[in-house]
This record gives sequence, C-alpha cells and structure tokens, in this order.
Amino acid sequence: MYPTLYHAIYDLFGLEISALKIVNSFGFFVAMAFVVAAALLRREMDRKQVLGLFESTTHKVRVGDPVGWMEIAGQGVLGFLFGWKFLYLIFNAAELFNSGMPQEHLFSSEGSVFWGLFMGAGLAGLRWRQGQKDKLDKPRIETTEIPASQHVGGIITAAAVGGIVGAKLFHLLEYPDEFIRFFTDPSLSNFLGGLTIYGGLLMGGLAVFLYGRKHGLRFLHLADATAPGLMLGYGIGRIGCQVSGDGDWGIPNPNPQPTWLQWLPEWTWSYAYPNNVNGVYGPRSAGYTGKLIEPTDPWPIFEGYGTYLDPAVFPTAFYETVLATMIFALLWSLRKRIRIPGQLFALYLVFNGFERFWIEKIRVNAIMEMANIAFTQAELISTLTFLSGVFLWFWFPRHNAQVIPTR
Repeated sequence: MYPTLYHAIYDLFGLEISALKIVNSFGFFVAMAFVVAAALLRREMDRKQVLGLFESTTHKVRVGDPVGWMEIAGQGVLGFLFGWKFLYLIFNAAELFNSGMPQEHLFSSEGSVFWGLFMGAGLAGLRWRQGQKDKLDKPRIETTEIPASQHVGGIITAAAVGGIVGAKLFHLLEYPDEFIRFFTDPSLSNFLGGLTIYGGLLMGGLAVFLYGRKHGLRFLHLADATAPGLMLGYGIGRIGCQVSGDGDWGIPNPNPQPTWLQWLPEWTWSYAYPNNVNGVYGPRSAGYTGKLIEPTDPWPIFEGYGTYLDPAVFPTAFYETVLATMIFALLWSLRKRIRIPGQLFALYLVFNGFERFWIEKIRVNAIMEMANIAFTQAELISTLTFLSGVFLWFWFPRHNAQVIPTR
C-alpha cells in the first residue's frame, strides 16, 4: 500500500521527493475522480445543449476599466499564503516530514515570511500589469454568450461540499463512538477520517439539485448528464481506497484462490494490505489482526505505517472499481439511446444499488438490527437506491411527454 504519493514514487521509481508526503494517495484519487467526472459532465452538457435540452445564457461585462486595488490586494494575499505555507513546506519537506504526520505542519503556524512576501508581490504585480495591458481609453460593455457547460465548476463545487458533509454525517451516524469522539476530541484526523459514500451521494445530489434549480438547469437532463461520470468517478475513488488501504476492505478470506481464478494475481482474491494508511495494529472484531511487518516479510516497511492484516481479506475496493467501470461503460453506451429524460439516471440508481448491496456481503461494516433483521446502513440505502431506480424507470415514461432526440 502507498499511504502517500511519496511512498508510491519512492517504491516504484526509487525517487525520494519528501514534499509528496503531504499528498495523501486517497485524496489524490478523489481529486482525480472529480476531474474525470467534471470532464464527462461538460461533454454531456455540450451535447445536450446542441439538442436544445440546455440553453446558453448571455452576460454583459464591462471591459477596459483599470484594475481595482482591492483585486490587486486580493491576489497579493493569495500569493502570500501560497509562498508562506506551501513553498515553505516544499523547500523544507525533507527536514519537516521526518517524523509525525505532514498534515500537522500544513495546519500549523509555521511558514516563511520571505517566500510569502515574494509570491504576494509577484502575483500582485502580475495582476497590475495585466490590468494595464487590458485597459482601454474608453471602456465598453460587451455581451458574451455562456454555454450551459460553464456551470460545471459550480455543479462540481456544490457536489463536493454537499458530498463531504453528507459522507461525514452518515459515517458518524453509523459509528456512534466516533460521533462522540468527533466532538470530544475535535482534531484534524477525527474530522478527515471516516466517510460514508452513500451519505456523500445523497447530500451531494441534493446540493446539485438546488444549484440546478437556482440557475435554471433542467434537473432530469442534468441528472442524466451526471450519471456516467458519477459511476466512473466512484470507481476512481475506490482506486484510492485500494491504493492507500483506508480500511474499506472486506472480511477475512483465508481460503486458497480457486483454480478458475488462477489467471489473476493472488492479491485480487485475498490481500493483506501491508503499510495501510490506518496503520491497523492488534485484533479487530471483524476477525483479522493487524501485525507489524518484519524484515523477513515480502514488503517494504514504511515508517509509521508498517502493519499488515492477518488473515488477508477480500479487496472489495478493487472489486468496486472493476464493477463501476463496467457500469460506466454500459451507461455511456446507452446515453444516446435512452430517450426519456431521467431514465438514464434511474438506470444508474439500479446498478449502483445492486452492485453495492452484494459487495456489502463481504465487506466490513457496522451491523444494525430492526425487527430481528440484521443489516448494514449501506445495505439498507443500496436497497432503497435500487428500488427507487426501478420505480423511476417505469414512472418517467408515464409522466414525461418529452422525448429526447436521437443524436
């Protein structure tokens, strides 16, 4: 496992770039998931605008005015913060990150006033120079046409904020002990650790709905446009879970790899997650024990992370990446064939719920009980997601007279 990009680059290429210790590998893949989902959403919104399903808007802008001092000062402040904190960490990473978590330095008062002033003056100067270059003797009003896809940035931001809040909230509801610790010990690790994907989807979806309603974007068409990217982004995010070993793994799997799966690497059947980012050590109720990696073991020992699971477990994050990619391919191939608004998103709900329900059978999760029926939070939500998708698939054709042109 590679807890940070530093460990990945060092292990794979032998390059020691200490500054990369601050980049968590899980966070890196989550960021990549947003980038890919945004690119797919932009492409779909552009296609749907050609079909007349989204409309562009016009915006009047006054050009040629001299740049204001407040804007120059704002650029200077941003430059100062970047130089004071990030350049300081980059140039001193080898010394600062030798012990402890790099994130502790990121959120500390440490920094370089010199680099802060240097970057602040540089960005402020560049903004002033650009303003002088664009200044006109007679400022004028220009009307520009803004395509619907220009809202992608706002949509992704709404989804990210709502998703993170929802993912954290649902995780705290699923694990009451962490809920209490979250408030009694409000540390950075307690805030960032533990996210539930369905909470993120629900709250992120609500945030996107509200954003679309505010900006006049037809929600069903917007939902259809987001569906393929949501699925692929989910799969990319699960790569981060697998690479970092963030605890999103399965139950113990001590059984030998079946003969019919011998063509696959052994880790796809059962994996010990060496150097997992959580540094799991000691027995766990799920049935495995975190043990220290010894020099005789076949893995490197990363300082602060050198543990593995015994017995090894199902690599469920890997399975979900494969399934999510397959579902994305299906949704992408059907996006031009399904002509009823909302049905593509309904299909996304069906496959998303179906996939997650069965993965839960081999995942480690907190068990809930109601009416003498034991289940996990994800099993409950995935079932509701699946049933909602089935219902909407049949409901939309009966209550929507609009048919999407084939193109």
